[in-house]
Amino acid sequence: MTQATQSQTQGIQMTDTAVKQVLMLREKQDKDLCLRVGVRQGGCSGMSYVMDFCDVSTIRDDDDIFDYEGFKVVCDRKSILYIYGLVLDYSEALIGGGFQFTNPNAAQTCGCGKSFAT
Repeated sequence: MTQATQSQTQGIQMTDTAVKQVLMLREKQDKDLCLRVGVRQGGCSGMSYVMDFCDVSTIRDDDDIFDYEGFKVVCDRKSILYIYGLVLDYSEALIGGGFQFTNPNAAQTCGCGKSFAT
């Protein structure tokens, strides 16, 4: 894993590789979007990660916002309780590549790495 771009006090951390990939994907959308990260019930282990671009106008007053040189990562208050300290990384490996979540709050993680239990 590459080094996270922000200090350990950041609620959701992103590696340089993840930031680069997200910015590239956002550029293809041709809009000023932020990245919403959260959790929902379901998945192999009980809770699964969700991540998608959303319009900046959808940011709510009670959302936590993390800034990466002008790019916003947004998380709702309920989700941040489960993923505070999460490190989002990106790998271009042929097997197991894509976005990877390292969650310090997960008691167990499924084999696919996209769901967890606390």
